[in-house]
Amino acid sequence: MRLARLQTPEGVVTGRYEDGVVTAGDGEYVVGRDGELTYPCEPSALYCVGRNFAETLDQMDYERPAEPDFFVKPPAALTGPERPIRYPEWTDELTYAGELVAVIDERCRDLDEREVPDVVRGYTVLNDVDALDQQGRTARKAFDTSAPLGPWIETDLDPRGIEMETTVSGETRQSANTELMLFDPYEVVAYLSRRFTFRPGDAVAFGSPANPGTVAPGDTVEITYEGVGTLRNEVVGDEA
Repeated sequence: MRLARLQTPEGVVTGRYEDGVVTAGDGEYVVGRDGELTYPCEPSALYCVGRNFAETLDQMDYERPAEPDFFVKPPAALTGPERPIRYPEWTDELTYAGELVAVIDERCRDLDEREVPDVVRGYTVLNDVDALDQQGRTARKAFDTSAPLGPWIETDLDPRGIEMETTVSGETRQSANTELMLFDPYEVVAYLSRRFTFRPGDAVAFGSPANPGTVAPGDTVEITYEGVGTLRNEVVGDEA
């Protein structure tokens, strides 16, 4: 089942998504007529794991981490599917990175890996936008529109061993399988739960495959994870 959030003139409605229609408790809403899809959860924080694919380590000349290497993006960084990614005027090196994301369904902490599927609502897709020439992860990754998320949450998915692809303006830039992760999704969620109390709607991103690369205004980034869907956003100049 797919769960989505629709931004309407009266506010956000949440429900089951199928064939362009969101079915909520008070009726059906047609995407494009009644509103537009927005990011599919409201996290108190977006926990992001880096350096989690072996090929990425080789490409970026990183050492293999002994445990998940993570950082946090704030809710202010979020934007939805089909919404613009703004290219800030203070960077000359804006990059994309296609990532799978787990959405937490209940307040929890100190999880065993075997417990993780029971507390995950489902999975969605993140573009971990990065101003690579800035100093420090917060400056690089925590600005407005640096966390496109969506288009919905897929509740029926085993995240281990699924294919992914990122294209930029139709050119394939990333192609991989989640079986290549150094730490699988269940390991990552359990690890982070020993440091943070998760809240409903919190999001955990599992890192990017090899070939995160630069984008320019006018580029369209499409990130597809098998069984989930495609997150699509266009890059625009900061003045747009």
